[in-house]
Amino acid sequence: MKITAIKTYAGTFGNRSRGLLKVETDEGLYGWGEAYSVGPDKSVEPIADYIFEMIKGEDPRRIEYIMLKLFQQFRFPPGGTGLAVMSAVDHALWDISGKAAGLPVYMLLGGTVRDRVRVYHGIGGNAKNVAERAHELHETWGFTAFKTSPYQVDIEAERWGRVCSAAARFFEDVRAATPDGWEFAFDPHARIFEPVRALQLANALAPYDPYFYEEPLRPEHLPAWSRLRSQMQVPLATGESLYTRFEFLELMAAQGADIIQPDVCVCGGLLEMRKIAAIAEAHYVTMAPHNPMGPLATAVNVHFAAATPSFKILEYVLPVGTEWEQCIIDPYLPEDGYLPLRDTPGLGIDVDEETVKDNEVVHWQRTCYVRPDGSTGYI
Repeated sequence: MKITAIKTYAGTFGNRSRGLLKVETDEGLYGWGEAYSVGPDKSVEPIADYIFEMIKGEDPRRIEYIMLKLFQQFRFPPGGTGLAVMSAVDHALWDISGKAAGLPVYMLLGGTVRDRVRVYHGIGGNAKNVAERAHELHETWGFTAFKTSPYQVDIEAERWGRVCSAAARFFEDVRAATPDGWEFAFDPHARIFEPVRALQLANALAPYDPYFYEEPLRPEHLPAWSRLRSQMQVPLATGESLYTRFEFLELMAAQGADIIQPDVCVCGGLLEMRKIAAIAEAHYVTMAPHNPMGPLATAVNVHFAAATPSFKILEYVLPVGTEWEQCIIDPYLPEDGYLPLRDTPGLGIDVDEETVKDNEVVHWQRTCYVRPDGSTGYI
């Protein structure tokens, strides 16, 4: 079996532009992958074309060899855009390999360690909005775990003590309006510069038992993460901004997180995420993959979670009512708050290629916050 083509499809799905990728073979088998929306999404096609010249004619089942070849042949670290496309290629290779073997991908990873995959859903707004939406998601899909922002006032303009007290009142009100067994995680979205202020906010939320406290700081300075974790009373999570096992190894060696959140669409793909998971397990760190992406990314994550002991929970975005519903054939949907496993060969999901072709790209531009003094904040 040989790789004969890589096709890319750019379009607007959900809230932003996306890049989907199809790897074809001379035996008629094909696989799909999803690239992360790192920002300049039009870069997916030329990078995919560049990668194809490196791997055309290769056996798609030689995933370890192909991914090593890509890392080596790029020469310099490929960065976010390069890794996003490499990750999508990896997804497609696993999809092909599973189909060729007549097995779901999780069986190629050593088989299942769980029967279903727990998911959580993001919710925004005030306490009333969050509680009402959580009840709706529970009644329709069975969700019992959610994530929201702790910010209830303008953090760039208000005194930090007010930010913390408003967050505490917000969480207290959410707890009062929802069943005690439900989980709520909080995402400060790396908008806090001083670690001590991140600790203040975590301490304000701690009495109400957050599921985890996600990425309060920028990822670059690991000693700050190590110091913050050593002072925390709640589980500290991070990793969506890190690439490859090497960056995650540094984080875990510094004891900078209780939970890591690699994104299978940018960390290097499923093969790389399995290597990250092995390092995490050896450090007593659990995995809650970052997954604000589409149904293809979710499918890859389901197979990862099914076969990975250190997996904890998966971020999940419902495709219902979005453009994904027309483009993706039989996406994974939750039952009682979990995604059921499938025994379909490959990733167990397919793409309506004709519909994807008709989905036009609408330009999506990342922005950042502006502080009262005119300086920029982190998104």
